[in-house]
Amino acid sequence: MTSVHADPQLDPDDHDPRPAVRAVDGGAPDADGAVPPEADGVWSPARRRLTTALVLTITLVAFESLAIATVMPVVADDLGGLGLYGWVFSGFFLGNLLGIVWAGQAADRHGTRMPYAAGLVVFTAGLLVGGAAGSMGMLVAGRVAQGLGAGVIPAVAYATVARAYPPGLRPRVFAVFSTAWVIPGLVGPAAASGIEHATSWRFVFLALLPLVGLAAALALPVLPNHPPLAPAGEAGRADGRRLRDAAVLVGGVALVFGGLKAGAPVPVAALVGVGAVVAAWAFLRLVPPGTVRLAPGMPAAVAARGILTFAFFGTDAYVSLAVTDGHGAPTWVAGLALTGATLTWTAGAWLQERLVRRRGPRWLVRRGMAVLAVGIAATLVGLGDVPVAVIVVGWTIGGLGIGLSYAPITVTVLGAAAAGEEGAASASLQLTDVLGVAVGTGVVGAFVALGDGRGWATTSSLGIAFVATLLMAAAGVLAAARLPRRLPGVDDAGAGAAT
Repeated sequence: MTSVHADPQLDPDDHDPRPAVRAVDGGAPDADGAVPPEADGVWSPARRRLTTALVLTITLVAFESLAIATVMPVVADDLGGLGLYGWVFSGFFLGNLLGIVWAGQAADRHGTRMPYAAGLVVFTAGLLVGGAAGSMGMLVAGRVAQGLGAGVIPAVAYATVARAYPPGLRPRVFAVFSTAWVIPGLVGPAAASGIEHATSWRFVFLALLPLVGLAAALALPVLPNHPPLAPAGEAGRADGRRLRDAAVLVGGVALVFGGLKAGAPVPVAALVGVGAVVAAWAFLRLVPPGTVRLAPGMPAAVAARGILTFAFFGTDAYVSLAVTDGHGAPTWVAGLALTGATLTWTAGAWLQERLVRRRGPRWLVRRGMAVLAVGIAATLVGLGDVPVAVIVVGWTIGGLGIGLSYAPITVTVLGAAAAGEEGAASASLQLTDVLGVAVGTGVVGAFVALGDGRGWATTSSLGIAFVATLLMAAAGVLAAARLPRRLPGVDDAGAGAAT
């Protein structure tokens, strides 16, 4: 496995293409090597087109995620094959894992243009297959392809940010990325529902194709098509091992998914047990050494991202159930809670942009995790005999917590990555991110299924499950203490104390 910590050894006679990348994306340096003032800023003329392309890319992924989930019940009614319903989402997730790892190594060995283009092509093929699907099996195949492409796109975007924007600008870039989720979060489900009612669910897949074309037209000309460092033979062998480990990870997770859907106790235990061991072995080989033991710096930051997404999304995925089944409230009330969390996530992202350089990632992430814990605790209280507004307010607070924490973890990992290994660092972060979401939602789902099988009230099942996510958020407060006091790669002179 290629280390994302090692300092690159460059031959002084070798040509280093990285200044050329900065000239394209960040303005041409002057004779002293300084970037002119007019090139500063996320939306400066030198960076405007790249920023726009990356924002559109994030928006595309957001619309796809929300739109497809909205129409899936209609798709299942039309195609039948309800037994494969869960694999529509599981297949996407499995493709995502493989796409993330491949994109990270491809970005380090070939530059970001090639993997980005390949990701868009595979994503487009998945949309076409999904829109033309005549069976649930065909739809699952299309969703695997969509997952592959959707895994490539954000991994490439993160690596591009690490190379095209100086460390001091990265918090703002990720605040802008958070904003890119607002419009899809507000109008995506309604737009998908409207398209389905006016035409067919198939056009929900096909309507995303113009966005793909626009993203390609904007991004491909400004993404570099050369590697940041010349790949060595050992690096190529490491790439092969990472792809192998990624395939093993996907196979292990697939066994877990298959076991959870098996029904009978013996197959469930066998498949889940074997799959978990295999997946854990591969995962440990794909993340920085020391991730599990929270080694200070990048390993702790990668682990903190998984803890954060477990706690947030494990709760978020079941807030609607808590509102509708727990309180008998209409779905629009659940929408208020989810929209509130979306908006406060964005507000938190902009707040961290103002604080992270002065306070540092450790200070900010600890407080973000604590705010998330408060939000989960309030949502837990909302399961009781109290007004449903308690859940709405509680989960709105939870959104602020992840907004404060998410981007500082990202910029910490990218800032700590060795030059030329930004793709591997980005892939590790994205991998833990996705697995945190999957494990968090899976654990809470297991509690809900257990309660349903034993005749418990939904609020009782969710109460136990939300205690688990609350404990995870509390663990995140402790894990954040292993993050650096200062933002890596940034001159911290005059920064406030990070305690």
